[in-house]
Amino acid sequence: MGRVKLVDLANALGISTATVHRALYDHPSVREVTKARVRQMAKKLGYRPNLAARFLKSNRSFRISVNTLKGTTSFWDEVRAGITDEVNSQQIQNLEIEFRTYPGLGKGEEEAFGAALESQVDGIITFPTRPERLGRWMRRVPKANVPVICVVTDAPGSGRLAVVSVDTMFSGSLAADLLGKFVGGSGKVAVTLSSLAINEHAEKLRAFETTMRSLYPQIQLQETIEDHDVESEAYDKCRALFKAHPDLVGMYVTTEASLPVIRAARDTQMLDQLEIITTDLFPALVPEIRSGTVQATIYQRPRTQGRMAFRLMHEFLIEGECSSSQMTLAPHLVMRGNLDFFLQRTSADVVGSGNGRPSADAQKP
Repeated sequence: MGRVKLVDLANALGISTATVHRALYDHPSVREVTKARVRQMAKKLGYRPNLAARFLKSNRSFRISVNTLKGTTSFWDEVRAGITDEVNSQQIQNLEIEFRTYPGLGKGEEEAFGAALESQVDGIITFPTRPERLGRWMRRVPKANVPVICVVTDAPGSGRLAVVSVDTMFSGSLAADLLGKFVGGSGKVAVTLSSLAINEHAEKLRAFETTMRSLYPQIQLQETIEDHDVESEAYDKCRALFKAHPDLVGMYVTTEASLPVIRAARDTQMLDQLEIITTDLFPALVPEIRSGTVQATIYQRPRTQGRMAFRLMHEFLIEGECSSSQMTLAPHLVMRGNLDFFLQRTSADVVGSGNGRPSADAQKP
């Protein structure tokens, strides 16, 4: 049998890992009877706290840097709010979260990473807009030995500790099958994404193209549009696409930047003939789904991604290892038929965060 971990104690006692941790270190929020049960089980199973756990017991604060995009909708606000929710739910003491937000793809990301290391943080949760560079940044400072967890997209080969994301291949394949059915199996369709350099976007596109060619060979795939997370660029490129292909029948928007695509279609009088599949859900997109302008959206569960990313980081700092190096969540499909039900279940996430402020988590992982 391998080394006994906190999760083993938690499973044996039927309580949470956070409660076990607080009980072992005599936190006042835990009842004395629970503390006694935890200590007894720890002795029985031979649990020995590792160096990381002893570090957490110390009085000095530890810091985690959260490096993410500012974003054009509430998506990244929800990722950050999910991290905050998880911190609060675990009642962790001596913890500082440093949010470093960069304005766009490749703009300020390296500076944010460097600032986190300069601040001597104990862990970094990041969205790698330039995944091929993340490993280089990490190798520059090998003595820092700071664990990095990627959220939303991966950085393969970078040496990151773990990644939390939705199933990108599932998302792309689902979008292709839906769009193929909506357009009747033939005609021209196009895809928009932020950047092919981002692993998440490239995987969605690959799955979309593979599924479309397999199930709907008569559909013609047009050149993919990269908008680099700039709304004006997305609008201009889509407007040019619609003018060049007035017979286009379908669009798949792989990112949160769906509104510029819809505006361009509306301004070129293409909206009535287009079937549109989008990604994620935010207040301004709700009426477009309700009216039938958008046939479906694939919700990436940003708040849950944030919660899980912090949960893995916390687990590593306590146990010295992660239970998973890759946590993949199933996305949710939202259409007009289930929109109201979905909004009722997740109203705090989708509608309440339209002002960009964190809101209560209505949908548990």
